[in-house]
Amino acid sequence: MYAYQQQKPERRLHVVPNKRRAKLVPKSVPKKKTNPIIAFFRMIVALSFLCAFMYFVFPTSFHNLISQVFKPKNVSMSLKTPKGMAYKNWTKPVAADIYSIANPVTNYLSNDLFKNRLLLTPTIQKMHSEVTTMYHTNEMKALKLQLNSLMQQYPMIKPSIYVWEYENGKYVDINADKLYSAASIIKLPVLVRLFKSIEAGQMTIYDEMTLTNYYKSGGSGNLQYAQTGRKYTLDQLAKTMIQDSDNTSTNMLMSKMGGMDDVNIGLRDWGISTTYVRTWLPDLGGTNKTTAKDIAKILYNLDNPGFLNINSREYIIDYLSHVKNNRLIAAGLGDGALFIHKTGDIGTMLGDAGIVYAQNGKKYIVVILANRPHNAPQGKDFIVKASELIYKSIVG
Repeated sequence: MYAYQQQKPERRLHVVPNKRRAKLVPKSVPKKKTNPIIAFFRMIVALSFLCAFMYFVFPTSFHNLISQVFKPKNVSMSLKTPKGMAYKNWTKPVAADIYSIANPVTNYLSNDLFKNRLLLTPTIQKMHSEVTTMYHTNEMKALKLQLNSLMQQYPMIKPSIYVWEYENGKYVDINADKLYSAASIIKLPVLVRLFKSIEAGQMTIYDEMTLTNYYKSGGSGNLQYAQTGRKYTLDQLAKTMIQDSDNTSTNMLMSKMGGMDDVNIGLRDWGISTTYVRTWLPDLGGTNKTTAKDIAKILYNLDNPGFLNINSREYIIDYLSHVKNNRLIAAGLGDGALFIHKTGDIGTMLGDAGIVYAQNGKKYIVVILANRPHNAPQGKDFIVKASELIYKSIVG
């Protein structure tokens, strides 16, 4: 038997020749020729913009921004009107430099200090429709003569006196527009600003603040000795600020409102053009300034329902009617007279300001600021005697 052998098919390699792929060679695109006239014109326009920037923008930016960072300069203060400016557009004090003219917005902010340099200054008065001004009729000349005679008896006392009588609008003005150190009388506009902020819904009288060492301040008031970490309502702080003339509570309230600038903005908004806060209390150097007429205007508007609502007025009058220092104007009033007021004393300036309500219905505003030798008792004697003359002249 023959074995069957199957022959395997013979493998044949089928060689397929590789086809060469044709390489694509991009066609060269001819470059577009630039018109030399257009290129020259573009260069001229770019250079013009660059020159304009260097001439107009860069010097101002360097002077107001860059140089102030690396080479800060003190802003000089002057009581004179800047040259070339109309007097009616300026109120004193003003900054005697071009910066205030070129940047008028800063005139509505004021008196911020950075490393003892005054950055912003109050210059332009901003009126507010809610604030009203006392109407004036005739000056009380007989009373003014009596006060001038009293001043001659106290040559070392340099007073500022403003009196305004509600019934007929009669007044007395002795240096009432002259700037004086405000001392603790500055706490009156701080108090009013607090209640304007409350009326605006920014805070409530029941809000609390925590006493820390940061707020504690020397001078008048006992809150500086209180336990750190204790909480106080704004009502308690405001009452302590006015009745005890407490410096710590004043700084706490100003901080709550946004600092010294917030008080200054409020003053400008009320049409108070010269009073300003520059230093946290105690202001022993007397850098916080005011005038007798400015304080009188604030007192006058406490009764203005368009300026303060009835709740605010009740709180403010309650605080002012319980001031513990009754040794100045209050000591010269007749029996039964009521007096809402705020006193101030930094040694070289002694003052008192408020509204007198006599038993016979007479009512008048009186502000007395007295520069004196440091802690000289003649300052107190002068204010008491001046108060007696004013009371007798108006009330009888």
